[in-house]
Amino acid sequence: MGSVNYDDAEKTIRTASEVLGGRLKRIPDGEVGKRFHWIMFQPDVLAQAEGIERIGAEPVWLRDLDARPLRIAEGVEAASLQLPPLGYVDAAIASYETFRRLRAAGDVAPGVRFQVSLPTVVAVVGSFFLGDDRAAIEPVYTAALLRELDEILAVIPHDDLAVQWDVASEIGIIEQAAVHGNPMSAWWPGDPFDGLVLRLAGLIDSVPADVEVGVHLCYGDIAEAHFIEPKDAGTLVQFANTLSVAADRSLTWLHLPVPIERDDEAYYAPLAELAPVADELYLGLVHREDGVEGAQRRIAVASRFVPVFGVATECGIGRAPEGTTEGIFETHAAVSAAW
Repeated sequence: MGSVNYDDAEKTIRTASEVLGGRLKRIPDGEVGKRFHWIMFQPDVLAQAEGIERIGAEPVWLRDLDARPLRIAEGVEAASLQLPPLGYVDAAIASYETFRRLRAAGDVAPGVRFQVSLPTVVAVVGSFFLGDDRAAIEPVYTAALLRELDEILAVIPHDDLAVQWDVASEIGIIEQAAVHGNPMSAWWPGDPFDGLVLRLAGLIDSVPADVEVGVHLCYGDIAEAHFIEPKDAGTLVQFANTLSVAADRSLTWLHLPVPIERDDEAYYAPLAELAPVADELYLGLVHREDGVEGAQRRIAVASRFVPVFGVATECGIGRAPEGTTEGIFETHAAVSAAW
């Protein structure tokens, strides 16, 4: 999925290669450093822009990140804002060099691509801006994020690159979930389904056809817990099917989460209606708490509704407790070895 609970890209890439070997088509850098908690470093970046202010007098600390929300200063036109580099380009270039070095040394298999995971505009704008500021800042942040993507595309060879869009906030909004008691539906009021799909389709179509592109649909991961527990995979299937029509280019892969307690047919039944959205489907049914046995139990049920799929965690490994990461990798290896 992208996030791994290690401190540096080399350990992520090396360990993934050692444990999973030829089972991997793509390897990310683990979202290490200031990206350790997905988008939570973005307020520190955006607050550097003249005309963007913090809300609240006291920092809201997440380790060394100040996660306070943001606002456009009074009297400032959003179109005049000059956002600084968002941080994704520098991270991708540095980690890709590590990836290339390890591959040249034989530690990464030939043909494996380097994966760059990016958030959607909805995630950052919805999480850190309020009210009318969301609509005002959306085109500004969209342009900045696409500039980051273009710079990554200009530096990393296309046949070495895979781009994943992480789609959590959109699902939370559609499902009317809440974060810390605040309803996510207020981020995009009304019935935002089609608009959220079209926004994501635009991001997907911004990735050239010779670069692999994937989508990770998600119900969030706050202390290894969802925004809301889905009743079944129906919303995910509806979103993915609508997306496949809205986007001009096809997806290389699609990832759908599976809650740990769901080994009942009711959760998986909507998968029978999943259109051929992507070349590869991954189900996030690997969980650290019940390892190989739990994954195999969920695989057996899922296979009744979709015969071919790869396996993954529900939402990466970045928030897993320290010391559990290699065990999660080993579960992937054991489960996939059976195939």
